[in-house]
Amino acid sequence: MTTQEQEAIFRRWFNEHLGLMLKVVRGCTATPQDQDDLLQEILLQIWSSIPAFRQEAKETTWIYRVAFNTMLAWRRGERRRREGHETFLKFDESPQMQPSHVDSLQEQEIVERLYAAIRQLPKVDISLALMHLDGLSYQEMAEVLGISENYIGVKLSRIRKQLADQLKGATDGL
Repeated sequence: MTTQEQEAIFRRWFNEHLGLMLKVVRGCTATPQDQDDLLQEILLQIWSSIPAFRQEAKETTWIYRVAFNTMLAWRRGERRRREGHETFLKFDESPQMQPSHVDSLQEQEIVERLYAAIRQLPKVDISLALMHLDGLSYQEMAEVLGISENYIGVKLSRIRKQLADQLKGATDGL
């Protein structure tokens, strides 16, 4: 594969799939600084992975897999980074990485609470919740994570209940 071919694929993937990359980033990080760092790392890993893409899986499946594996590696170093950053900065807990598709301030608050609740989940549950929000099928989620479709269903049911419990009262008044 030539560098020009790799660049063309990367640009197309970036334009077509930036939203799913941002969902992974927003679902796993709370601060704009961390979001920027993780997005850059994901983009670098996607660029590096293009020559290995054999089109045996859908592009979205491949991109999710790269993004989630990058996120998992990034989170392992998160504690060390956070300890260094907290010495100097107080972080804003409201992610503002992408424009919100919601109209009212109350809806924006609910979306922020949802992402905050998702960030509290175990790593695999975070990935499942984000893929579910993005509309992936159980089969696609199973391909990304390497677990059975039945287990995906069980986990999503538990995740929905846990998130609903955490967000009780957030939708009152809507």
